[in-house]
Amino acid sequence: MTEKQLREMLEAVRAGKLSPTQALERLRYLPFEDLGFAKLDHHRSLRQGFPEVVLARGKRPEQVVAVVRQMLKHEGNILITRADRKLYTRIKRLARPARFHELSGTISIQRDTTIYGKGTILIVSAGTADIPVAEEAQVTAEVMGNRVETLYDVGVAGIHRLMRYQEKLRQARVIVCVAGMEGALPSVVAGLVAVPVIAVPTSVGYGTSFAGLAALLGMLNSCASNVAVVNIDNGFGAGYVASVINRL
Repeated sequence: MTEKQLREMLEAVRAGKLSPTQALERLRYLPFEDLGFAKLDHHRSLRQGFPEVVLARGKRPEQVVAVVRQMLKHEGNILITRADRKLYTRIKRLARPARFHELSGTISIQRDTTIYGKGTILIVSAGTADIPVAEEAQVTAEVMGNRVETLYDVGVAGIHRLMRYQEKLRQARVIVCVAGMEGALPSVVAGLVAVPVIAVPTSVGYGTSFAGLAALLGMLNSCASNVAVVNIDNGFGAGYVASVINRL
């Protein structure tokens, strides 16, 4: 339950449109709901501004469906990460607004289109192969109520491509920069702007990239002071942190 939903419910009680008993029933599962295999944190959107996000990987499809079914009774927007089209088909039966974002494997159910972010979040990817992780960040930020723009395939191998978009970089309030290989792009981007740059290393690369470890270490050692780093391939984490920053 969001702050807006709670306020509307209290106003309905005051206006006599909702009885105290009905309101109490709605609040009964506000802290969390025990499904046996999962404990749904319905209080999270009130506490942190966005509902619990469902990680599909490692869960049986019927478990994800059961979780989403209960969330639909309480929450506004719902995000499922690391999903596939088979799971999406099942979720679509529960919620017609559900959308499948195939590159990132995310499923979004967006029922609240309010923009809560103060500015624009810009998602930048070094190469085309980094776009799936970038899209996960994009979808996360959009579902959390932000204006999001993307800038793809502007890596350091052709730095002139990035320089053409300096104005777009400067207009962003937060930048998510996604790169594999040696992970150099976030340092370059951060040196051009005065806003937070959230660096996302990807597992894209050849042998000694060590599935993203080389990019991760490169970003952690960035000489640009406005760079913060999330885990390898963690587009969701980057989009979430960018959203929190953009709401401040």
